[in-house]
Parts: sequence; C-alpha cells; structure tokens
Amino acid sequence: MSVFKYEKDADGIVTVTMDMTGPVNAMNGEYRQAMGTTVERLENEKGLAGVVFASAKPTFFAGGDLRELLAAKPGTEAEFMVNLLETKTQLRRLEKLPVPVVAAINGAALGGGFEIALACNRRVVLDSPGAIVGLPEVTLGLLPGGGGIVRTVSLLGLEKALPYLLEGTRVKPAAALKAGLVDELVSETAQLVPSAKAWIKANPNSWLQPWDHASFRIPGGTMHQPHLIQLVTTATAMLAKKTRGLLPAPERILAVAAEATLVDFDTALRIESRGLTFLAMTPQAKNIISTMFFQMNEVNGGAGRPKGIAKSKVKKLGILGAGMMGQGIAYASAMVGIEVVLRDVTLEAAQKGKAYSEKLLSAAVGKGRMSEQKAAGVLALITPTADAADLQGCELIVEAVFENLELKAKVTQETEGYLADGGVFSTNTSTLPISRLAKAAKRPVDFIGIHFFSPVDKMPLVEIICSEQTSDAALAKAFDYARQIGKTPIVVNDSLGFFTSRTFGTYLDEGARLLDDGVAPASIENLGRQIGMPVGPLAVQDEVSQELTRKAVETHRAMDVLYSKADTQVSSEICERLIKEQGRGGRYHGGGYYDYSASGEKTLWPGLQAFVGKPAVLLPEQDIKDRLLFRQVIESIKCLQEGVLRSVADGNVGSILGIGAPVWTGGFLQFVNTYGLQRFIDRASELASRYGDRFQPPELLLQKAQSKLAF
Repeated sequence: MSVFKYEKDADGIVTVTMDMTGPVNAMNGEYRQAMGTTVERLENEKGLAGVVFASAKPTFFAGGDLRELLAAKPGTEAEFMVNLLETKTQLRRLEKLPVPVVAAINGAALGGGFEIALACNRRVVLDSPGAIVGLPEVTLGLLPGGGGIVRTVSLLGLEKALPYLLEGTRVKPAAALKAGLVDELVSETAQLVPSAKAWIKANPNSWLQPWDHASFRIPGGTMHQPHLIQLVTTATAMLAKKTRGLLPAPERILAVAAEATLVDFDTALRIESRGLTFLAMTPQAKNIISTMFFQMNEVNGGAGRPKGIAKSKVKKLGILGAGMMGQGIAYASAMVGIEVVLRDVTLEAAQKGKAYSEKLLSAAVGKGRMSEQKAAGVLALITPTADAADLQGCELIVEAVFENLELKAKVTQETEGYLADGGVFSTNTSTLPISRLAKAAKRPVDFIGIHFFSPVDKMPLVEIICSEQTSDAALAKAFDYARQIGKTPIVVNDSLGFFTSRTFGTYLDEGARLLDDGVAPASIENLGRQIGMPVGPLAVQDEVSQELTRKAVETHRAMDVLYSKADTQVSSEICERLIKEQGRGGRYHGGGYYDYSASGEKTLWPGLQAFVGKPAVLLPEQDIKDRLLFRQVIESIKCLQEGVLRSVADGNVGSILGIGAPVWTGGFLQFVNTYGLQRFIDRASELASRYGDRFQPPELLLQKAQSKLAF
C-alpha cells in the first residue's frame, strides 16, 4: 500500500494525502519512492484538472530525514548528490504539471515540508498556532537543499528572503500570509482541501510558476544592484562577527542565495545541492544534529525520568527567597498557570520579588505580546508573604535563599512541614552537595536539588540533582515540574558543583591560570570568544563576581571541602586577592578584572597585569584556545567517568544550554567524537606535558579509544 493516498474526484482534481510510515512525513528513501511514483502517475493522468497535497499526520511534513543526513560521511558525496537531485527533480516535475497544484497545510511545514509547499502554485494554511512554516535548516548546521533557498529568493527577492534563511525563523500563519510565504488562511481543518479545490476550479490556467515565465525577474533585482551588493557585504561582516567563522552554514546560505540571483533557476538548484552536500559532511553539522535534535529530544522526552511513575503537575508552588532567582522562578511558574506563594523574611521583600513579574508582564503588554487581562491573571497567581503558613498544601517547595548551609537548613526545617502529602522539597543551589543539605530535612527521600540558571525567564536549562537518598517519585515530580514550566531538565548525581557549575568553573579557572602564566588579558578574552564561548573567562568571572566566588570558598571551607575535584584553586586565590588587596569584587561591586563606566561599558582594568605580577609571555594562540576548550571537555568526561553525569545526552545538552558550550561542538562530549578520540588524547597529552596534569586524558577516554567507541 502506498504511503501517498491518491484520490481523483469527479472534477478531475487529485488529492494526494501523505501518510508515511512512522509518526511524521519526512524526506527519506520511502518519500522519494512515493513522490516519484505519484509524480509519474500525475504526468500520465487523463483529464487531470489540478492537484492538492495534504497530510494525514498532525503535521504537514516534518522535513529532511536527519538520520539519513547524519549517516552521510566524507567520501559519500556522489551518492548524497544523487538522492538530493532525485528529490529536486521530482519537485521540479511537480511544478511543471500543466495544472494548478496546491498545498493544503494542516500543521507544521518546516524544512523539506515547506520546500514541497513552495513547489506548489498556492499554499493554503490552517490558521492555528501549530501550523508554522519555515526553513530552519541553518539551526542544524545545514541549508535548505530541496529548492528552499532558490524558491524563497525567487518568490520574495534576496533582501526579504535572507532573514528567513539565515535565522531559520518559524513563521506563524498570519505572519506568513503577510510576508507572502503563504496565500490563504482557513479557520478549520475541514476547509483546507475544499478551499484548495475551489481555487483550482477558479484558476485553471494558473499553473506556471513565476520563475518559469520567460519575462521573470527576481523581485528587488540581482546581485548586480548596488543596494544588494551592500546588503550582502554587510551581512557577511555581521555573520563573521556572530559566528566567528565557526559555523559554515550561514555563510554558505548567503553565498547560495546571492548566486541564485545571477544564474538561471535550474543552475541555482544545482548550486544549492552542492552547498548542502558540503555542509552535510562537516563535523559541525554532525555535532549540532546529534545534540540539538536527537539528544535534545531524548532529554526532553524523559530519558532521565524514572519509568512507571504517573506524570504529575504542580498546582501550588512555594518559593523561599524572593531575590533574583526566586522572583524568576515565580514568574516562570505563574506564566504556565501555577499558583505561587513567594515567601521572604519580610512582606516588603516578597512584594519586591513579585514586582519583577509585574515589570516583565507590563513590558509584554506594551509590546502587544499579551493582553492586559492575561497579564493581570498571571500576576494574580503570585502571592507574596512573610508567613510560612501560607505554604500549606504546596506540592513542591523551591528553596532559593543564599548559598549558606545554616540558612538553607533553617528554612528547610521551618517550612518542610507545610508540604502537601507526597510533596517534594527542593533546593536551588549551584554548588552545595544535596546530601549535605538534605540532613536538615525530616524526609530526605523527598529532598532534591533543582538548579535554575539566571535569568530564569530566559535560560532554558534546569539541572536536577539527586542525592543517594532521593526517591524516584521525588525525581519524577521535579522532572515533570521542569517540563511544565517549559525548561529542559538534565538529571545528575550529587557532588560539589554537580556538572554545570563544576565544568563552568574550569573555564574561569583556566582564564585565571593563563593570566597567572603572564598571558595578556585581552588575548585571553579574545581567544575565549574565538573558540565560540559567549564571552571571555575574565568577563564571565566579573559577572559571576569575585565576591560570590570568595563566599563559595568560605562555605566549602566550612564543609571541610576546599576545592571541587575540578581544582579551581588558582581562580579562587586570584579572586580572594583582588578583593582583599584591591577591593575589586566583580561588576556589581565596583569592578573586577574590568572597569565599568556609568553607561555600562567595560574596559580591562589597566592594573591587572601588574597586579598578577608575572612577566608577560607569548604562548601559541592554538594552545590558549585549546586550554580554554579542552579543560572543560576533560572535566565533562571526568563527570561522566565518576557518575556525576548519568548520560552523554545530559552532558551535551547541559553544556550547551547551561554552560554556553559553543554550538558547533555539539556539547563538550560530542566534540570529542568528531575531533577524534585518539587525536584528542594526543593533543591533551601534549597540553599536559606543557601546562600541567589537569590536561591528562581521563581513564574513561582512554578506554573508549581503545575499544574504538564514541561518546
């Protein structure tokens, strides 16, 4: 039985309903066979008046088969091109049928799905939030290879097409209609095919695509136009600044789009095919697809959640501490309809925490993103209080007070008893071991760590930390809550610093060690950005604040644990010296490694190198870059080796979303796979011989390489 259902009505209009094996329609071998058979049948159909493409799935068409793309390896370019050209030829034959062809889009049409729609003469879309269209391939390190670049440029012109191609924007129906990406909206699914057929009957001769008319000119002109030359020149410079040359996809998309204005349509399609073939072979695409699609789905799909426990939703949430973290958690929770009790030591402090949500909601209303009624409803869900009794009946309490053992123990003992039956008490700590904090709890089995990242309303990750006593039921509730508020939850085991803070700390420490070696501060910062980290390690330390680092060290001393296994001693010592000798505690304490002007601009503190007191040295740039990157990668491997990380997927997703690992790496563990395990071992050993044992390859890495296994 064909996965493309073929039905011809009395008016001669054929409806092709795509219903491929599996949950979605995707561009794979099955698709190519089905589309090839269908196009041939349509070409030979007697009395054909028109064609409607529809879907039996909740989505219209999901795009390219990423497993097929992931399997493509250098050396298989010719085979890859053959499949790509087959796909394109079929769509070209479809749009050359001498009858109108309409796409009836009932759900998401992204990537290859939208490319099918672009090959149709008209696109009718269900006016539903889920019926988004777009070409998001750039977000996976690829480019649209089914004609998406060429047809979008031909349809909209280069200037209007570039934002959709370079940003991978997913466009909602109304915006797509306004932009000219689709042609008609309908309010109900049942109207899609009838509307498509009605247009075919009313426009029987509207079958020639604009770009196949002899008189066709690309809207806005070709690359010979001065304004487009300037546009592409500016875009090239902006991409270089944004990607730092580490992501080849945006640059290749820009080149293909520009060339598409200079050559005929079919030549442009071949150029586009070569572009995708090149990108599909790159390690960057492999890394991004592996982590940001497959492993992200694995994590969000509940791979780290205990099986056999019914899913739950939090209706009433208690938050202890209305500071920066508490107020952000309150906002994120109220936004999804959770009743929030925001408690602080005084009602005034709690109200100040609620004001944070009021500010964000007011801004959303002002920008037209939310109605005043909706904003008022969200705000009404947050109850500020100083009375612990208001926490009665909470299914989950999140403690978000300062990183102080005694304080955390005190609020745990004061409030744990107000939990509902089966309720869970959680602590938002970035470093303190959960087992130590759980000693204050009457029910340590229902005690868990939920580490949020700042600012909570923007950061997508939550790190859930289990002690040895944490029950599966408590983990399941914490996991479900994280998904309820739209966060990606990774699950790790207990240790000082867990995974994210421990690994992140090595980036700050290596920056401090480079400084201590005599490397110029500006070089450290610039080379940190050149590997793809959001900012340099010295700037990050200032944001975290030297004062916070000092307090953390004090807390760890009180616990008889001076440094984590990551050994961030040099960073801690320089931070303590900066505060003690210079009064420089970080950005929000008047300055740290940097000076800050009243306008917020920053410049490296001129006295920094003299303060360190080491003679200036010139190290090879590649050594500096590798020290900053490899240090974090090696720490991630150690976390996996020690059982702090429960899975490779958690390590990769967590490092990108929580630490700021460069997207091109696919996360710190995935990076090793495409760099090459033995090559990584050799380079790490070389760094260890020059700079210290912290670069020695971990035992797990050596075992993997010996067994020829990837992470």
